Amino acid sequence: MTLLSEIPLEHVQVSNEIISYAKYSLGKKLNDNIYISLTDHINFAIERLNQGLNFKNALLWEIKRFYNHEFLIGKEALQIIKKRLNIDLPEDEAGSIALHIVNAELNSNNIDQTLDITKLIQNVLNIVKYHYKIDLDEYSLHYERFITHLKFFAERIFSGKEIESDDKSFCEIIKNRYKDTYKCTEKISDYILKEFNHKLTEEEMMYLTVHIRRITTQI
Repeated sequence: MTLLSEIPLEHVQVSNEIISYAKYSLGKKLNDNIYISLTDHINFAIERLNQGLNFKNALLWEIKRFYNHEFLIGKEALQIIKKRLNIDLPEDEAGSIALHIVNAELNSNNIDQTLDITKLIQNVLNIVKYHYKIDLDEYSLHYERFITHLKFFAERIFSGKEIESDDKSFCEIIKNRYKDTYKCTEKISDYILKEFNHKLTEEEMMYLTVHIRRITTQI
């Protein structure tokens, strides 16, 4: 209440309109914290613009690729701001608004965690590309499924959840049948252990291997 009392009413109203649109477009509930975080962000973005400060979103490219729906909502949010407040915010702000929406979808109170998830996805993709020395088909169904898997995979890492299974034999079959792919998965495992102090389970290794096999054999 203290925060909102210091923000112009029209900024609160436009933020509420954007959140209502996001809920409708996504067809899902969002964490109520977005009413505070997004309103504060939009108000600060407008203040920066008025002061002539130019903000560059370093993850704009990744946000467009990994959270395309949320980014399109961010683009619509800029149109709402333009219509209601006659203020033109740059495209970088559409990316930032998208991240706040993603954060609310994840039911998280930590925007930094959402940024880490985005970086983790990009770095895992880079490991796969460099291991196979290929470019991935970003328009394929297997790629889209892999990105979806990585989102949930990253969310589990930061929430401390793990996939467990009693079917150890299937894990061994995957490991032995796709040896080179499993080596790529081991590189990903080493990266995650080093950067996030999280040791992947055999089941997580297996699922990663299956997805990597699919996106690299269709090239």
